[in-house]
Amino acid sequence: MRIAVSGTHCTGKSTMIDEFLRAHPEFTHEPEPYTVMVEDLGEEFAEEPSVEDFYRQLEFNIDRLQQHAPGERVIYERCPLDFLAYIDALDPKRTNTLLDRVSDAMQNLDLIVYLPLDDTAPDSEYPKLQKAVDRRLSAIFRDDEFGVLSSCSAAIVEASGSTAKRLRIIESHLVQSNTQPGDVSQSMTS
Repeated sequence: MRIAVSGTHCTGKSTMIDEFLRAHPEFTHEPEPYTVMVEDLGEEFAEEPSVEDFYRQLEFNIDRLQQHAPGERVIYERCPLDFLAYIDALDPKRTNTLLDRVSDAMQNLDLIVYLPLDDTAPDSEYPKLQKAVDRRLSAIFRDDEFGVLSSCSAAIVEASGSTAKRLRIIESHLVQSNTQPGDVSQSMTS
């Protein structure tokens, strides 16, 4: 199963993935594109968040999604919708040009775990951007804004609360689905 964990910055994606991997060491971890690009590939990004930097991360994420075949066990930190939300929050005029590419890339996922921003999130370096991206992601996941999810066969699970509660939500979904990729039905759980 190819799983992506989605959410604005500082929502606990890394923490949840670390705990998930402790319970499921058979899964490959695809870290956040920013981390790989900076730490492993030596790339540099602007000091302030920019559309161009999020576009580069989107392209990197799409490339990584295409490297794993259906049936592989992999968990991604972020999915193309994350970068679409960041780009839309910074420059909404650029969003429509990305919809087909993002929609196509989403076909490479079986489960998307959306972590909404909550009151327990730590302070962010960019709080306005954090909240704007969370609003965008909420509209995408809950209302299918942009129409990207309507063509996506991945199940959508919203997981909020403590890390332990989020993991129980994912585990419950994995047990319920117990299917091969492509057999997973669209669902929203909280």
